[in-house]
Amino acid sequence: MSAFGAPSIPLPVNEPVRAYAPSSAERASLEAELDRQLATQVEVPLVIGGEALRTGTTQDMVMPHDHGHVTGTCHQAGEAEVAKALAAAEAARPAWAGLPWEERAAVFLRAAKLLEGEFRDRINAATMLGQSKTCHQAEIDAACELIDFFRFNVHFLERIYAEQPGSPNTGEWNRLEYRPLDGFVFAVTPFNFTSIAANLCAAPAMCGNTVIWKPGPTALLSGHVIMELFAAAGMPPGVINFVPGPAAEVGAQIMADPRLAGLHFTGSTATFKLLWKQVADNLDRYRAYPRVVGETGGKDFVFAHPSADPERLAVALLRGAFEFQGQKCSAASRAYIPASLWPQLRERLAEGMKAMKVGDVRDFSNFMGAVIDARAYQKHAQAIAEAKGHADVEEVLGGKCDDNKGYFVEPTVIVAKRPDYRTMTEELFGPILTLYVYPDAAFEQTLKICDESAIYGLTGAIFADDRHAVATAVEALRFTAGNFYVNDKPTGAVVGQQPFGGSRASGTNDKAGSIWNLIRWLSPRTIKENLAAPKDWRYPFMA
Repeated sequence: MSAFGAPSIPLPVNEPVRAYAPSSAERASLEAELDRQLATQVEVPLVIGGEALRTGTTQDMVMPHDHGHVTGTCHQAGEAEVAKALAAAEAARPAWAGLPWEERAAVFLRAAKLLEGEFRDRINAATMLGQSKTCHQAEIDAACELIDFFRFNVHFLERIYAEQPGSPNTGEWNRLEYRPLDGFVFAVTPFNFTSIAANLCAAPAMCGNTVIWKPGPTALLSGHVIMELFAAAGMPPGVINFVPGPAAEVGAQIMADPRLAGLHFTGSTATFKLLWKQVADNLDRYRAYPRVVGETGGKDFVFAHPSADPERLAVALLRGAFEFQGQKCSAASRAYIPASLWPQLRERLAEGMKAMKVGDVRDFSNFMGAVIDARAYQKHAQAIAEAKGHADVEEVLGGKCDDNKGYFVEPTVIVAKRPDYRTMTEELFGPILTLYVYPDAAFEQTLKICDESAIYGLTGAIFADDRHAVATAVEALRFTAGNFYVNDKPTGAVVGQQPFGGSRASGTNDKAGSIWNLIRWLSPRTIKENLAAPKDWRYPFMA
């Protein structure tokens, strides 16, 4: 805290989403930035201790919707660079942790303001080109959600610091000191959300920690812009160190360091389990027990009751399953539909899917871009081909795949005859929705099937106009989703409104964008000060 006052942080409000309507100034500005970046070959360095490092070992960065176009190269870290990052994070710790908290907060408030203005087009364009997001999907992620993370987390941190114990008698003063962790935090981030990548670094750093950041290998262009944003906002050197490189080499060296104090992760369940095992294997090496915070996969569901509105249900499925090519950890990938609603719902889904344009995200009329890379494309194409010839599949709607120019997978609905069909239970992370049509009278039995079918527990939704049905689903699916929606799609959580995270195999449910997440990056110290210490060791009962 400041020695000269207790400043009040500006109250946060959610950043308005720009529409990018035809002929608008904001659309023209974004299109110009897209053209500029498309014509530029970017060389992305490591950033360690504030220094841009070029190793000579590079990885090409390509656009998923035009994989023959290289947007630039990114230098890759090796053993020497990881060692340098570890030293830089340790060296920066005392000064960063020692700053008055409002000085740290100011860096992120300034980053939010820069992102609101001069960095907005840059980060949105980098996200569109590098991760194949439409302008809307980039805007709600890379601009709006990241601005919200910065502003709301400062507000949440202020609330944490204000939480102090009582001092019931005048002879003592009790207080809590919210220290950063005793070491560095390792941030391992995914390709699918630019805002999550930045926040996995920013949340621990805001609390006074230093961070080593390993970005996803298919989100390097936006990661580069994030680092430039942090630098422009006044982030001191060494607080956040950008270390792209081979996962096995970079990760193993960092995870084995005795100074590891925390792991902040978003990615696959398999990778998170591997990292957790590495924590266990290295437990005797660590100076303190590392905090492990992770959000992983999901097999997210929409469950419809016979009383559901079919028009609203269809919109929720079309948006929830196919926005950003289904590559959201919250995307609807399984649905349970009552037989009485299926004929009209099928018609609405088929019409919507036929009207959805898929292609280059620079064409603003497209609803979907490409899936992230060749491996993802092959996985989805194989699942669709398997379903088309499988005895347990009634039919497949859509499902066309083409990787000649970009990794394009069109919206796909697999109608399964069995609720345990493979794509009803396994995460695919693509534009594939599998649904099961159940008898209307089997509502409660099918709720139980939904709860027990998948290992995950991230997001889900119930659609019903019958309030008893809503209450029944809320109770039956209590642990099936950490974010549960009533008559809404299971995607689109907003910072400050719907704290995000799930349990079971979906992660530690530490709720990104909330006070719960920040608490994990703090290590409280209780301080009791006796204002009038006793002068006699004897107690009154001894007289």
